[in-house]
Amino acid sequence: MKTPIDIATWNRKDHYNFFSQFEEPFFGMTFTIDCTNAYTHAKKHNLSFFLYYLYQALKAANSIENFRFRIVDKKVYLFDVINASPTVHRPDGTFGFSYMDYNENEELFYTNAKKVIEETKHAMGLVVAVSGENVIHFSAVPWVNFTSVSHARSFTFPDSCPKISFGKMTEANGKRSMPVSVHVHHALADGYHVGLFVNKFQELMNGE
Repeated sequence: MKTPIDIATWNRKDHYNFFSQFEEPFFGMTFTIDCTNAYTHAKKHNLSFFLYYLYQALKAANSIENFRFRIVDKKVYLFDVINASPTVHRPDGTFGFSYMDYNENEELFYTNAKKVIEETKHAMGLVVAVSGENVIHFSAVPWVNFTSVSHARSFTFPDSCPKISFGKMTEANGKRSMPVSVHVHHALADGYHVGLFVNKFQELMNGE
């Protein structure tokens, strides 16, 4: 379900009108997440660490209204639920785009996500599943401890979905950490909202 936003009375009216005219309306930030507790929890319960942090990020994003705004046919909508469209690495070194529904039941999310990953790994082509506007584009680069990320963009395509990338987990002095990059459409969200996401994501990764 989605609810149309009356831009004329929206508190982001000026922001929307200003940034929606940009050829590149996305901005991004990179930060470090402490994943010590999350990694320990995932291993203790025999969970995929990737799926564990993917779910926590998706859960955090769903808790923040601005991460659920999308521009569709030049109109703004607030979606009730945001799902995941993550890349899935394949044994031959390529990857495929997948689609995973968000589920408040964490175990059901993992069960369905595992099926999607296996299907994507053994499928042909880049776009295995077609998703809608109510997704976040996720990608994992577990080979690189990056400090910044940029994304390939088609400026003629009216995209407003956030992009979240996860990097290589490293360990130092008994603490595990991982770089995370977030890109959002500036007509829909600001640095404040990215900050809300960072704090919520860290809370969930801590098990709070």
